[in-house]
Amino acid sequence: MPKQLGAAESQTLSHTMAEPGEKLPEEVLALIFRHLPLRDRAAAAGVCRSWAAAATSSAVWHDTNISFDCEGAGMLPPYLSTCLNHVHNLCLEYKPSRKPSRRAATELLTALAGRAPGLRGLRLECSGEKPLFDAGHDILDAVHAICRAARQLRHLDLRHLPFTLNDELVLQAARGCPELRSLFLDNHTLVDSVGPGSVLKLLEACPHLRALGLHLASLSRTVLEALAAPDREPFALLALRCACAEDARVSPLPNEAWAALSHRHPELAVELDLEPALSAESVNGILQPAMPVAALRLNLSGDAVGPVRFAARNYAATLRVLEVRASASAELNAALEELAARCAGLHEIHCFCVVRPSVLEAFHAHCPRLRSYTLKLKREPHPWLPTLVR
Repeated sequence: MPKQLGAAESQTLSHTMAEPGEKLPEEVLALIFRHLPLRDRAAAAGVCRSWAAAATSSAVWHDTNISFDCEGAGMLPPYLSTCLNHVHNLCLEYKPSRKPSRRAATELLTALAGRAPGLRGLRLECSGEKPLFDAGHDILDAVHAICRAARQLRHLDLRHLPFTLNDELVLQAARGCPELRSLFLDNHTLVDSVGPGSVLKLLEACPHLRALGLHLASLSRTVLEALAAPDREPFALLALRCACAEDARVSPLPNEAWAALSHRHPELAVELDLEPALSAESVNGILQPAMPVAALRLNLSGDAVGPVRFAARNYAATLRVLEVRASASAELNAALEELAARCAGLHEIHCFCVVRPSVLEAFHAHCPRLRSYTLKLKREPHPWLPTLVR
């Protein structure tokens, strides 16, 4: 998010640069103003006519980040209503545990829904703690309104909302947003309320969808078959989170269904997040040899050595990112060395336990495309930061 100027700084900027600013071309001013946070855009719009024209131009608002963490509680500038016509892609951050922040975000989304024909992308980010009692209905109602109005919406990212998403929302997106290219519902929640039936209707209504993020419980063999249909447009990304009780109880998806999907979409990448709610038996059922796994994140309460070995032996051609949170052991070190030797295309490896030096040496020797890694040879204060490979 852009750095916020203080009130005194904004006022000084307005007084000292108003006259020179009038001589700058509008397109130059717009390039400057697009990097300002909401409060400072409002201050700039009040300086003079040329600044107001630039601050409210489409070049400033086409791609917009707004944070109601630092912008101030409940502050929607009067001129913002006009500017919403120019917003094509919006990233909105707010704090759900703070009522003023939540109210301002809801007001903005509701206002945007009234002027949503031009909206193409919406990403919602929650920061801070989730409130003790659910406070997501207001935001989710506003998202419903967006989906009803934004017929040209192409990208909807709700993975950072801490609230339970349900069939009603998916069906509203299917009815209202036929141009969707990506939809991410794989959020951090303890309950999954999106069923495979709703996902099937979404796929039928949105033929251009290329990226989909779901909880595992929202997937089924029928959904995989629908994605592999001969008339389906190329599908690029399937992000699966396996974190809640529903995910742990889901029936394993057969390897032949994954093989058919991979054959139909050879560029398909699967991102797989496995969380502590899963038993070793569930993990064994989820991991199938034909899954084109590009990113595997293991945060398991049980064995992680088996999944690392499985990845080494079955995902060597596709695996690009591996993240492991586990206890240090000689068996894990050996599994990581085997993975390094087999997965030459790896871009990132992050292991959040101490490893022996031979593990680091193995990745350096066998993975020439490695861009960053977290491989610590001794305990260090957290957070552990990755090493970037130049």
